[in-house]
Formats: sequence, C-alpha cells, structure tokens
Amino acid sequence: MTGLNTTELAARLAVSKARISQYVSEGKLEGCYTGDGRGRRFDLEKVAHALGRKLHPGQMLGNGAATRDALRDLGNDDPQPAAPRPRTDATLPVGDPDRYEMARTLKAEEEARRLRRQNMAEERTWVLAEEVERHTARAMTQEIAQFETMLRDAARAVADQFGLDFRSVRKVLMDEWRRYRAARSSQLGNQAQTTAMTPDEQEADV
Repeated sequence: MTGLNTTELAARLAVSKARISQYVSEGKLEGCYTGDGRGRRFDLEKVAHALGRKLHPGQMLGNGAATRDALRDLGNDDPQPAAPRPRTDATLPVGDPDRYEMARTLKAEEEARRLRRQNMAEERTWVLAEEVERHTARAMTQEIAQFETMLRDAARAVADQFGLDFRSVRKVLMDEWRRYRAARSSQLGNQAQTTAMTPDEQEADV
C-alpha cells in the first residue's frame, strides 16, 4: 500500500508519529517514501520490510484488526518478531477480552488528549488554527485593499504627469499586480505543503 502520510503509517504500525520521524532521521526508511516534510508519502510494504515486520490483514486495510499483535511489536526493532497468533478473520471477536482492553485504552488516550488541548487553550499557550487563519485573512485583505488604493493613486499621478489616459495606466498596473498575486499565492501554497514540522511542533501535536 503506497501513499500513506506519517499519521496513517503510524496507525498501521501501531507506533507514534514521533517514532516514524525517528525512523526517518535515523535512515531506517531510506527508499521507502517519496516527498519531504508534510508531503512525505510512504510505501507500507517497503517500510515493513525495512523494519523487519510482518504485516497482518488488519494493518494492510487500516481497520484496526490485529492491533493486539501490532502493539506487541511496539518499540521492538528485532528483524524477526514473534509470529502472530493465527486468526480466521480480520477482526477481534466480540467477546475477546483484548477487544475491551483495546477500547478502554483508546478511550483513555483520547480523553487525555482532550484534556491537554483544553488546558493549553485555557492557559493561552496556543490558539486554534481557524482563529489564526481568520485574523490573518482579515489583515491580508486590509493590506491588499490599501495597496490597490495606492496603485490607483499612482496611476492617476502617472497619467497626469505624462498626459496619459488614467484608465489605461490603471489597467496596466492592476493586471501586473494580479499576475504577481496569482504566481506568489501558488508558490506559497506549494511551500506550505512541503514544510516539515519542527521537533517542538511534533511534540505539541495533539
């Protein structure tokens, strides 16, 4: 399975995103992915081979089956892990005790993440991305409006000084400005997609 991002790969292998980043920095996943930063995409089978792991059906499908076996391999870099307990299907039986333990563990982890986000929000140590985006967009809109007003004033000054038609001068300036905006917006969008998270950002990612 190809095209997995860091979060999806971590879920398949039942490890943390930080562990995936550690594997990459240590060179253990060389040749197992394409791209860089947030645009990095992994090939699950190549990753499993590089780490000496055997993939269970649930890991290949990403549906949570065989999580118990995958958790047993957590942090184990032994190239020959213990063989998984054979199953006749890809899901845990309803009465399997491991199913209950798994659900309880996942619920506890989610509750811990929720409380951490709540505490950090109350302490104002970070703000929501939507809020930052909203304020940034408002500031950029105001700045662009002021700049376009300046362009109109400049077109009027050029037209008056050189005896040119104001509308023609203004059209030339605005066309050039819009072409620049489109090209610059595309460049910044591509840059944002390939920007890697810093270690501090990865640690704070909840």
